[in-house]
Amino acid sequence: MRTNLAEWLAQAEEDALEPNRAICDPHHHFWEHPDNTYQSDELLADTTDHNIVSTVFIECSSKYRTEGPEALKPVGETEYVEGIVAGISSPTNVAAGIVGYADLALGEAVQDVLEAHMSVSPTRFRGIRHASGWDASEAVRNSHTNPPEGLLLDSKFREGFACLQKLGLSFDAWLYHPQLPDLVDLARAFPEQTIIVDHFAGPLGIGPYRDSRDETFAFWKSQMDELVGFENVVFKLGGLKMPLCGHGWHKEDIPPSSDRLARETSAFHMHCIERFGVNRCMFESNFPVDKVSCSYTVLWNVFKRIAADFSDDEKSALFHDTAVRVYRL
Repeated sequence: MRTNLAEWLAQAEEDALEPNRAICDPHHHFWEHPDNTYQSDELLADTTDHNIVSTVFIECSSKYRTEGPEALKPVGETEYVEGIVAGISSPTNVAAGIVGYADLALGEAVQDVLEAHMSVSPTRFRGIRHASGWDASEAVRNSHTNPPEGLLLDSKFREGFACLQKLGLSFDAWLYHPQLPDLVDLARAFPEQTIIVDHFAGPLGIGPYRDSRDETFAFWKSQMDELVGFENVVFKLGGLKMPLCGHGWHKEDIPPSSDRLARETSAFHMHCIERFGVNRCMFESNFPVDKVSCSYTVLWNVFKRIAADFSDDEKSALFHDTAVRVYRL
């Protein structure tokens, strides 16, 4: 990440479009790294220009417990977010929902971990993300959970996955586009389990995929056709500003405008919305990860430009209602 990120982003300042439109941001993180902190102060500063009424925190390996059973250490992240929320005074309902991590490959034993998350966050905890992003290329960094190849197909993982439905919890899926057939198989095996697909299922544009953008998009569309019949699957529309998608905006001297970003990413957005409908799609910020390419204000302007010709009800679904319904906020 740039050491002068704020200065770089300031070169592309914009006024917020439709500033009064209610938004639920269903995907952001909190963390404290030695050279990079993102907590409530940073989030609330980023969200000033748009009408962010609520948010959902998504796990990112923050503040795990340092003592006790290994399986229960991720519960520390939920405790950490609960502590952040307790200190916030803002009209925005920050972390109205919390999505944590539990190792579903524990099988049925993971139920104790899920219940521990629910115990420390009885009103906010909504589900689990067990990131499965894996690729054979050394140029692609695998997910922070260090998943094995074929995690979503693993019998022990699916044994743990079945516990989510018993407890009424959702599952956030983070994977890379070559793994989409595994997700299709998972959705087919668990048709009653809510599966929320993060970041368009990670269309890669680096390493061996750098010069295969058309092939990647064609394959991705074919897998969307496979998933569309599973009503339990919903999509988060965002994450394309990450470097792994290969656009390279983060390397430019001046950040791209919302108009340019809308033009260059609209194909993914519009295909999802057209195939799955507004009631199965939600815009997301993925902040601060996507902040390497644009500011929060610019990012939501991108979404508002993409949705400019939609009806007011359709916009309400994409920006707020679908996220609130799916995460039961």
